Amino acid sequence: MDRQSTLGMVLIMGLLLIWMQMNQPSKSEVERQQHIRDSISLVQQRTDSINNFVNAQPAVQTPVAVGDSATYSQLSSRYGVFAPAAIGQEKLFTLENEHVKVIFSNKGARIKSVVLKKFTKINEDAKHQEVRTTVELMEDSKNKWEYFLPVNGVGTVNSADLYFEPSIGSNSISFKANAGQGRYFEQVYTLGTDYNIDYNVRFAGLGNVLDPSANQITMQWENYLDKLEKNQEYERTFSTVYFKEDDSNADYCNCRKDDGKNLEKPVKWISHSNQFFNTTLIAEKSPFGNANVATEMYTADKPDLKKLYSRIGVPFSHAGDETFEMKIFTGPNEYERLSAYNIDLQDIIPFGWSFFGTINRWIIRPIFNLLLLLVSSKGIVILLLTLIVKAVLYPLTFKMLYSQSKMAALKPRIDKLKEKIGDDQQKIQMETMKMYQEYGVNPLGGCMPMVLQMPIWIALYRFFPASIQFRQESFLWASDLTSYDAFVQLPFEIPLFGSHISLFTMLWVVTTLMYTYYSTRQMDFSAQPYMKYMQYIMPVMFMFAFNNYASGLTCYLVFSNVLNIGQTIITKNYVFDQEKITAELELAKSKPKKEGFMQKMQKQMEMQQKAQQEKMKKKP
Repeated sequence: MDRQSTLGMVLIMGLLLIWMQMNQPSKSEVERQQHIRDSISLVQQRTDSINNFVNAQPAVQTPVAVGDSATYSQLSSRYGVFAPAAIGQEKLFTLENEHVKVIFSNKGARIKSVVLKKFTKINEDAKHQEVRTTVELMEDSKNKWEYFLPVNGVGTVNSADLYFEPSIGSNSISFKANAGQGRYFEQVYTLGTDYNIDYNVRFAGLGNVLDPSANQITMQWENYLDKLEKNQEYERTFSTVYFKEDDSNADYCNCRKDDGKNLEKPVKWISHSNQFFNTTLIAEKSPFGNANVATEMYTADKPDLKKLYSRIGVPFSHAGDETFEMKIFTGPNEYERLSAYNIDLQDIIPFGWSFFGTINRWIIRPIFNLLLLLVSSKGIVILLLTLIVKAVLYPLTFKMLYSQSKMAALKPRIDKLKEKIGDDQQKIQMETMKMYQEYGVNPLGGCMPMVLQMPIWIALYRFFPASIQFRQESFLWASDLTSYDAFVQLPFEIPLFGSHISLFTMLWVVTTLMYTYYSTRQMDFSAQPYMKYMQYIMPVMFMFAFNNYASGLTCYLVFSNVLNIGQTIITKNYVFDQEKITAELELAKSKPKKEGFMQKMQKQMEMQQKAQQEKMKKKP
């Protein structure tokens, strides 16, 4: 890496700092988020009050004879017309197809588990050996899927306390909570051919049973996310609640800290999403009412990854018999599958929401999909992508290397200039700039290829951890291209580094140092000697971050470095003619010069030198 490239890296780091600063929330945004969190806290307190009221009575777990008038009277005072449904025992029922097995409970008529037959999760035992088990969603016993029914005369009845009567079809199951006299609250699940479940709630004859002031029935959904991935820090970062208000773009709760949002507009869908899997509740013919959503972060020592919370308003018009139609998707975050819904559901895939997300969705993803049609190995596909990027940028790389060669051709002249001037570094820099101008050399000519590659690198940082196509796909020694490659497992943990050594990361460091040495061995750093050492220190600094990056990214960076070295050696030794470069420099020297960037820099340096000299004269 020569002086120009080093300057390019400094410019790039500056751009990154500016980008990070621009993406920080403003003071007003911070205040708004605090107001939202306070609102969510208030909603949660109200929910807890409802739950405390409901749970104040002893739960009925065994059949009770209806003839026991005292017991039935107690149930009636608590559940009103739903007292018959408060008696029963929990039973489990199953619907399944080739993709999923869905287990239901008649207590609360809720989904108790969704087994994704074609996907596995990887855990490590005490010896760091991989143990694979089938992925399950919505499986935690602490989860909630319940409706708060405002029953006249008794207050709120929680559907989670009721035992629903099941009716099983070939691919569907109906659960009815009996309210007597032909009245009931029904939940119907119909399993489709893949990961879809048609889900309807029906209020039959309940128009006069429920509070007349209620224009919606509150549904509460709490989901304790299981740890499904090897790199749980990545998984925690890319898991959250997503939602889409009816006339807005998809949005989400903060992924890196506790967060909550009040949704006042009608809501089309709400999704509880892991890094690669999601369960989404979609309103079909008409949207949900307002909603509250929130996330609660858990530390690494907790058994659960995160707690996701949604409180949703289901419209209710007090008709004699009304049904609200929904759909549940519970499966993988596959872009084409989610995009087919035409409701922006694919936006839950965390490719990024900025310019880099656009690159991932509309450039990198289509290229990868095309390459995957030609090659089955995901690692070879990464290599092919690297080749495509290098081929597209080669004209700029050619100019960069040509600029380096011209700088190298001028080095003997610059060395003689230094011998003549001596130790006056400022004068050396000014005279060097004059020489660049005289021979038509731009010292910044090598920056552009690196600058243009930076958006691709940043986009790929988000692409691999978000792309389920690379999940648990192995290449060479890496077992999962969406996670780090633990080539060596350490018996201890190093802060900021981890308890493993990523071989792809080490190879990136080594090849970066090799490329830096080869590219700068003829460069002059006497004016700024610290830059010579900085270009070697930076890869070592980045090693601590890259050690925990997705191996797909570090694999790409290794391929990129190897190709950089090959391009540099071949172009400089077999493409360029050094005699022609020298002749070009002499020709440029003989031509009249127009004032440009280099001339402005030279004038600025001359003014600085003159000001310094005046300052020295004034000193006693």
